[in-house]
Amino acid sequence: VSTTFLVDGVLSAERAKAIQGRRSTLTSSEHDEFVPTEGDTYQAAALSLVLHTKSPMVPTFRSDVRIFVVQSKETGQSMAWFGGGADLTPYYLFDEDVSEFHGRYKSLCNQHFKDDGVTYDQMKGMCDEYFFIPARKEHRGTGGIFFDDMDATPQTLEFVQDVAKSWMPSWLGIVEKRNSLHYNEQQRKWQLLRRGRYLEFNLLYDRGVRFGLVSPNPRIEGIMVSAPPLIAWEYNHEIAEGSEEDRLMQILKSPKKWA
Repeated sequence: VSTTFLVDGVLSAERAKAIQGRRSTLTSSEHDEFVPTEGDTYQAAALSLVLHTKSPMVPTFRSDVRIFVVQSKETGQSMAWFGGGADLTPYYLFDEDVSEFHGRYKSLCNQHFKDDGVTYDQMKGMCDEYFFIPARKEHRGTGGIFFDDMDATPQTLEFVQDVAKSWMPSWLGIVEKRNSLHYNEQQRKWQLLRRGRYLEFNLLYDRGVRFGLVSPNPRIEGIMVSAPPLIAWEYNHEIAEGSEEDRLMQILKSPKKWA
């Protein structure tokens, strides 16, 4: 579990450009009161929860909610947006568990945004797109939902709160069903190899990690807290065709619709 609070930050040229690029793709950006630029001040807060399990039969669970507020140095105007989500990284597939997980978040999205065009399918697509390892051409896990640059309003605040309230109910049922299943050394080794991929993503591609590392006086232990406690790496690891490991890799190469 990690909580992050940043105050009195100042946007660098690089960070301002990144925000401008993301905001420019959004319909809501047409109504932005100003365009964030170098020198604007910002505040941010985040709650992150990453649970790595000992058993390879239980998936890793990752979730977070966050808010980012920017104030113009020229006019004093402010704008804010939310980000967050929840997703699974299984080592062995139990299809019904993944479907139930996705179904819960699909129902939540439909409950809050059924008339606003912000759909579960869009958030699932964003999750699949974000948690992708380009060099390997594979996704980190079986996804969930992911959202970013969501304008902060009373309605979206309620949604973000309900996402956080759904974290434990969406995962603990899987733990209860799978935690007592037997596993062998080969299955444990596979889990550690996949955790190596998890760490690859965090270090090479995760925006939150990069954001934290370039912040003034970065809190390294907090930034790296989501890393798996143990990993493994093996040169040119081969997977037996038709195995359960192979079945997982087929999904990670080509995500499916779960709900």
